[in-house]
Amino acid sequence: MNPLYIYFIIFFCIGYLIVTDASVARLFVLLTELARIQYQKIKWYIQHSPDNPLVKFIIHRRSLRLAKELMEEFEKKTEKELAQGGSNSPPDAL
Repeated sequence: MNPLYIYFIIFFCIGYLIVTDASVARLFVLLTELARIQYQKIKWYIQHSPDNPLVKFIIHRRSLRLAKELMEEFEKKTEKELAQGGSNSPPDAL
């Protein structure tokens, strides 16, 4: 017997049960939602897990870029303060 016929018989039986019984239809809907949610959880974990070397590289690259931007901003701010003649620190308390 061809495996295609076996799959057809299995899906036909499942389809028949879904059409004839509302509880089986509800079970089918819940199982498909569960499978979709599990897939999304696994996909999220793979994309955001720090155990993944690719994710480690992306986090490292993003951190280096942010550090570079912050250093440039800090240098501009200190040059601006030095050009104004000192820092804008609050006066000493009495």
